[in-house]
Amino acid sequence: MLKAPLHVVLFEPEIPPNTGNIARLCACTGCQLHLVHPLGFDLSDKQVRRAGLDYWPHLNVKEHDNWDAVVKYFADNLEDEPRYFGLTTKTKASLWDAAYLPNDILVMGPETRGLPAEILAQINPITIPMRDDAPIRSLNLSSPCSVVVYEALRQINR
Repeated sequence: MLKAPLHVVLFEPEIPPNTGNIARLCACTGCQLHLVHPLGFDLSDKQVRRAGLDYWPHLNVKEHDNWDAVVKYFADNLEDEPRYFGLTTKTKASLWDAAYLPNDILVMGPETRGLPAEILAQINPITIPMRDDAPIRSLNLSSPCSVVVYEALRQINR
């Protein structure tokens, strides 16, 4: 069975430095990183490697061909029913109200599109509350990923 405190899934990531920063986060926290194709770049891209520093050898990363492959992978490899939380601006459900458990799966969508409605319908959508008195759309992908990973780890390690 899988042994990671959490699983971070990047669904069709587009921007190399964001993936590199999230890879670095996963290496530092022991979370497993899952990359869902198609990627908007090649993993050998200099920007991905630079953002991830020399942490890549310390990273547990798995690549998946598509979303269905992700769902099958977790159904086959987790003892308990997989629990997915997807970060999105399309919900009012706050990440602070979720109760996280070991092996939870945190899903991030592509930077320019976010998670598609068909994936959001299959998972628990959560958001990071932001001010609503300005035309602010969202945070950079690596920032909310860090926030939710550390909140989930805080709850798991109480």
